[in-house]
Amino acid sequence: MASSSAVIDQVSARLDAFVARMREETATYGPDASAFVSSAEATLRGGKRLRARFCHAGWASVAGLDEIDVEPAALWDACAALEVFQSAALVHDDLIDNSDTRRGRPSAHRALEAAHVGQGWSGSAVDFGRAAAVLLGDLLVAWSDDLLEAGIAASPHADAVRAEYARMRRDVTIGQFLDIAEESAWSVNVDDGHAERALRVVSLKAARYSVEQPLLIGAAIAGADGAQQTALRAFGHPLGMAFQLRDDVLGVFGDEKVTGKPAGDDLREGKRTLLIAWTRQALAPQGRRIVDELLGDPHLTADQIVSLQEIIVESGALTRMEQLITEYAEAGEAALQGAPLDAGALDLLRGLARDATQRTA
Repeated sequence: MASSSAVIDQVSARLDAFVARMREETATYGPDASAFVSSAEATLRGGKRLRARFCHAGWASVAGLDEIDVEPAALWDACAALEVFQSAALVHDDLIDNSDTRRGRPSAHRALEAAHVGQGWSGSAVDFGRAAAVLLGDLLVAWSDDLLEAGIAASPHADAVRAEYARMRRDVTIGQFLDIAEESAWSVNVDDGHAERALRVVSLKAARYSVEQPLLIGAAIAGADGAQQTALRAFGHPLGMAFQLRDDVLGVFGDEKVTGKPAGDDLREGKRTLLIAWTRQALAPQGRRIVDELLGDPHLTADQIVSLQEIIVESGALTRMEQLITEYAEAGEAALQGAPLDAGALDLLRGLARDATQRTA
């Protein structure tokens, strides 16, 4: 049974082999297409491979850690497909948020913009980078589907896997829309409803596709029954909520050297997260106006970032977030008690829960 590091190695090897095949199939398309494929490949480097690891753990929780010595090829293809889909989501997310960096490197649209300049092409490099990034994300979604379909072609549980994968794609797309909508719609909605709306975004955009669905996709490959699916949902959804809330905290307070993104990036992007909703709830009208005036300004200075961070801390919102993260993590742990899952896989699930919630990047 593969360890977490072995899962990462297996998925990386799967991705390398897939990209090599894509290069071969597109070799006659010309140098510009080859460069585009290279751009797609670049997005697949790095990352914690958490979705692949959750997919593997979902499979192990049904198949059993001690029952099978070698994981099926379909599992590794599904794990790799999830990582490609993650890359697609990040390309589009960075484009929507106007983010300059990802994992300490230029974001995809910025890298494509720089390539336009480097080639000495005519026209707007910025417009080219943004348009090309839309297509790059689309290509990665197609690659994700290709990997999954090839992997499960001979699986007796292919329909169940497809159903979970389709739900993931739909939910994350709607969740992404609700996220950007909230950056505009917050001003016409009552303040007391902001927290509920923020949590809905967390559930759809992140919790399900980061943790819950990868678990269920892996479990489906192993032939999970209804009780096992229910148990994994009960574990995966609150853990996914805790995962994204931790991400929201890091988006405001994270160390750039660790996260690979500028400190306070979510504040410059105007993210209307639960952290912001709770901060505004605790403030008097004048304090709310200050937050609203600063939030979403892409030119926020370091001092203004610090000022917003201090307002958030003093409002008690950060303490509430940490408490809620703990509560969600505890709810996930409680769901494992007596669950009809392989006993040997429970430690694997608990280890992943710690990695997802007690992280600095």
